[in-house]
Amino acid sequence: MAFQKHKVDPVLGIQIHEYLMSIGIETPLRKDGTALSEHQKIEIIEKNTRAIWETLGLDLSDDSLENTPNRIAKMLVLEMNYGLIPNNFPKCTTVENKMDAGMVIVKEIGVISNCEHHGVIIDGMATVAYIPKDKVLGLSKINRIVDYFARRPQIQERLTNQIWHALYYILDTDNIAVYIDAIHYCVKSRGAEDQTSHTITNKLGGAFKNDSATRAEFMSLCHN
Repeated sequence: MAFQKHKVDPVLGIQIHEYLMSIGIETPLRKDGTALSEHQKIEIIEKNTRAIWETLGLDLSDDSLENTPNRIAKMLVLEMNYGLIPNNFPKCTTVENKMDAGMVIVKEIGVISNCEHHGVIIDGMATVAYIPKDKVLGLSKINRIVDYFARRPQIQERLTNQIWHALYYILDTDNIAVYIDAIHYCVKSRGAEDQTSHTITNKLGGAFKNDSATRAEFMSLCHN
């Protein structure tokens, strides 16, 4: 999902960042973690990436490799890790629940992230549902919230909880469910080298946790 800088809400992003900090599930960040500009980060990462690739023995004067450190630096700052910056939090338009909406479910939301232990890909799908109280959230905003929290070094358990709590903060209801099914390339491509295993995590609140019929309906939709 392409990051669109004109569709952000920095004030909401700071509020949610502070809320996640207060409950202990924000991504570990240094206090000065946002002090550098994007341009400064790209320059530093490019320099250090060049050193890593040269240490591996690669010839960066080759025309296929000469721009690789810059490409990697831009990808890391502008694409794979844009979710580390609270100012990039997506704008989340809500409307009053005049239509008395029932359960809202968004399925098969693409999840692309990076394992914070080895820096390799986490690739999966999320299903997110909520039962509106006073507010209904624009559908695409759910996709963007998932992508925002995925675009940073992550562990799947924290990612699941961050999405849940951000929606709780925005919608003012705990009738929220988040389910993620993902493949971790730190398991698939190294270490155990298991080619077929998936990791499933979920966070259920309100009726999704306490009402067996609501929980069963949600889980059935996740598995189908």
